[in-house]
Amino acid sequence: MVCLFAGILGPGILPGRLWEGSAWAAVKKKHSKKKKKKRKKRKIAYRKKRRKSKKRVKVKITYKTPVERKYYHPSHWARDVMRDLTPEEKIGQLFMVAAYSNRGAEHVEQIANLIDKYHIGGLIFFQGGPVRQAKLTNYYQSISKVPLLIAIDGEWGVSMRLDSTIVYPKHMTLGAIQQDELVYKLAARIADECQRLGIQIDFAPDLDINSNPANPVIGFRSFGQDKNNVSAKGIAFMYGLQDNNIIATGKHFPGHGDTDADSHKTLPVVNLPLQRMDTLELYPFRELIAEGLTGMMVAHLSLPQYDSSANMAGSISEKIVKGLLRDSLGFKGLSFTDALDMKGVANLYPPGEVDLRALLAGNDVLLNSENVPKAIELIKQAIDSCVISQEEIDEHVKKILLAKQWTGVNEPEEIETETLVSELNSEEGKAMCKRLFASSLTLLRNQNNLIPLQRLDTLRIATLVLGEKELSNFQKTVDTYTSASHFNLPRKASQSYRDSLVAALKNFSLVLVSFEDGSRKVENNYNLSEEYLNLIYEVEKQTKVIFNVMAIPYCLRQMDAAQLPDVVIMSYEENDFTEAHAAELIFGGRKAPGKLPVDVLPHFALGTGINSTPVSRMCSEPPEELGIDRKYIASIDSVINDAIAKGAFPGAQVFAAREGKIFLNKSYGTVTYDDKTYVNNSMLFDVASLTKVTASAAALMKLYDEKKFRLDEPYSKYLPELGTSNKKDLTFRDQLTHQGKLKAFLPFYLETFDSTGPKTTYYRHKKDSLFSLALTDSLFGLTSLSDTLYSRMVNSPLEPVKKYLYSDMGYYFARRFCEQTEGKPFNKIVEPVYRQLGMSSTGYLPLQRFSPLQIVPTEVDKKFRGNMLRGYVHDQGAALMGGVAGHAGVFSNASDIGKLFEMYLRKGEYGGERYLSAATVQEFTRCQFCKENNRRGLAFDKPEPDPRKDGPCSKLASPESFGHSGFTGTFVWADPKYK
Repeated sequence: MVCLFAGILGPGILPGRLWEGSAWAAVKKKHSKKKKKKRKKRKIAYRKKRRKSKKRVKVKITYKTPVERKYYHPSHWARDVMRDLTPEEKIGQLFMVAAYSNRGAEHVEQIANLIDKYHIGGLIFFQGGPVRQAKLTNYYQSISKVPLLIAIDGEWGVSMRLDSTIVYPKHMTLGAIQQDELVYKLAARIADECQRLGIQIDFAPDLDINSNPANPVIGFRSFGQDKNNVSAKGIAFMYGLQDNNIIATGKHFPGHGDTDADSHKTLPVVNLPLQRMDTLELYPFRELIAEGLTGMMVAHLSLPQYDSSANMAGSISEKIVKGLLRDSLGFKGLSFTDALDMKGVANLYPPGEVDLRALLAGNDVLLNSENVPKAIELIKQAIDSCVISQEEIDEHVKKILLAKQWTGVNEPEEIETETLVSELNSEEGKAMCKRLFASSLTLLRNQNNLIPLQRLDTLRIATLVLGEKELSNFQKTVDTYTSASHFNLPRKASQSYRDSLVAALKNFSLVLVSFEDGSRKVENNYNLSEEYLNLIYEVEKQTKVIFNVMAIPYCLRQMDAAQLPDVVIMSYEENDFTEAHAAELIFGGRKAPGKLPVDVLPHFALGTGINSTPVSRMCSEPPEELGIDRKYIASIDSVINDAIAKGAFPGAQVFAAREGKIFLNKSYGTVTYDDKTYVNNSMLFDVASLTKVTASAAALMKLYDEKKFRLDEPYSKYLPELGTSNKKDLTFRDQLTHQGKLKAFLPFYLETFDSTGPKTTYYRHKKDSLFSLALTDSLFGLTSLSDTLYSRMVNSPLEPVKKYLYSDMGYYFARRFCEQTEGKPFNKIVEPVYRQLGMSSTGYLPLQRFSPLQIVPTEVDKKFRGNMLRGYVHDQGAALMGGVAGHAGVFSNASDIGKLFEMYLRKGEYGGERYLSAATVQEFTRCQFCKENNRRGLAFDKPEPDPRKDGPCSKLASPESFGHSGFTGTFVWADPKYK
């Protein structure tokens, strides 16, 4: 690659030669010859100059050649600006000072004064907010004679310094990811966010090899301790920034990883052999320089093996900056000092003098000067005294101006702030963030393949969060898989509280411990204190423990090797994404593709990671991961919100999944029109006729698998009372496809009340032995009403012609058949299956298990019960059957129904268990009598085959799809073709 920017984009040409006409012409001619060829190369792994002996990046990374870069053009802007600058203004260009957007007018005035009076070349923004920073950037750029280079410490994005922005993974988390291309994509997004904020320089990536676990300042900021991994991740990050015209800056040269002191507070000493420095610490820097790194930050480190002078930090050492970085490693880009107000160098020399020494060492940009006027004065004196020449100053300034030209800041545009926050918090950005954290998830230990968990119905599960949170997203996600009891342990809990907690956890067969109280500091073992560890050991003595670590891996070094938990998960960071991912891994919703980027000895070596656990249950993913445009989600929101606004219903839940990935699980509105309590995803609804496919179909398919009946046999073979009725020939197949000549509905309940209300013959307002059928909290039916209703069903008339007619009546017989075959009540047949599936909210008679506040009211029943129905089944026939019927009575939520239908989609398998045979699921969900104009499956509804008719589902659904609707406004549909 030929670069016209004095090495800013790579080795390029030497500074100064750009200004010679003949050199310019030669480079331009050379570039022209290769132009066509380079345009064809859109994807490469490495530039051709890369040494063959070096480790290659495993994936191809897209990058743009110079001719494709937006701001690449052979203009003479930099040369023209250089010509117009006074000597003092040139010196000002060398300075980049700290700016804040969360400080007052006095600070703004100070910065403005430095820009106006001293013509500083750039700003590095620290704490604040995006809108405030953007407005200040607009102002500062407007008063600057030469456009400013704006920088930020953005190792994990602009959120490292700014609030109200997406917090992307730290470098160590990225180090666990096995796909370097994801790191490239992250850096490209960070570059986009920088451009949106008017930033041209990101002080990233961090190329330190963190080989010292006690390092107080690098730690999670490093990609890890393997030099090849650090290099590969660094290269990907560099390309992601530079391909989008953001200057990438490797740091902290020549390597801050093996230190036990913080250069913000003192001068760390790195006294390692030269061979070790050359083969390890310098390796990533050398690799990125060969790939065309644009910027380098030189650290405040004492390096006696390179420069043994007294009071000598690397950032002010000519032997290190000019000798090692420039001459030995051949770096041609911009070199930045680390912040000159850090104690590691500020303690050595007074303000101004330290700036001069850094300049004399060969640095281009002096960062965070404590006294710009004083430094400028000393530099002018040095020029006058011939300590440094004007030509040397000019070379530094030329490089800075060329960098400005390349980034496009020479054509500044005002930053628009109205939509800034929303753009910096895009759904695409959040989706990328979630994917990155999921890709880093690392499973370190899995004794006896404990996870993914199976047979949830046999486990009594508790969660324990080490931290202040009362209910974390980890615990909430566990609740989406199964029923669990939740506990938390604050850091400063009393011993009596700890003892009571250990005693309470004895009652559980499995405890999921999540460490969510981590610290970035090595002190007190990153907050995984002795008290926390001792409690884990106590719990381990009485039950199995799964340990999820949301902190830097080094905290595990203090664990007792003999008391390691059965399962250890490394999530690296604590946030909603990682909390959910860890829970999903435990229950088989996702794999753990990450590898440990550092040694955590003596327990886990570098590269540890178990990626063999099967994915057996659903998990949540952004729609973008499934190729679904988010505009379709917005259209769903629009439909539901419009219906709520028009009074069709006060609230709703919507759940959608594809390929086992949940991309929408959302609640809308309120529980009633008057009660403004918002619906949430765990609330229960009366699912009405969805009972047919969630209860009756599930029970009948199981019995069919067990060969306890045949579909073309009559019910009367198993129910003697039908043998003497007009229904003696009613077969299972005809009943389940609604062509058994049964009447659509038998409104028996109408006979039990008159114009004044319920007849006292049948109902009482207080429960007793004769009136035990609970219809509401204050209305109880005659106990024998269930038998009377069933008898009416047996003796009801039939339709004269066998044809498709939707009917609930046959499900009374289906329920009775299941109960007599299994020898237990119908709800006791199906509810254990729900528990196995993790459908912890689903079942009959919800008021026996849930508070009424957890159940969404169905309607105000003015005709029958004269009251608002909340937790009592709406269907009148099901109510008279005691709330347990084959056609209605189940209460559930959208996500639980989703689990059952995912099991159907997977042909009877879910959570590593087989519930039904694939053949049985196929038989029940296929259209049985399509040729007879009956679209139904066995219990399941199917698409309408006649395109001229309206059907129960979208016309886009495939013929293989199946589902059902319910009278209370419920609906479920699944499509095997599209998963």
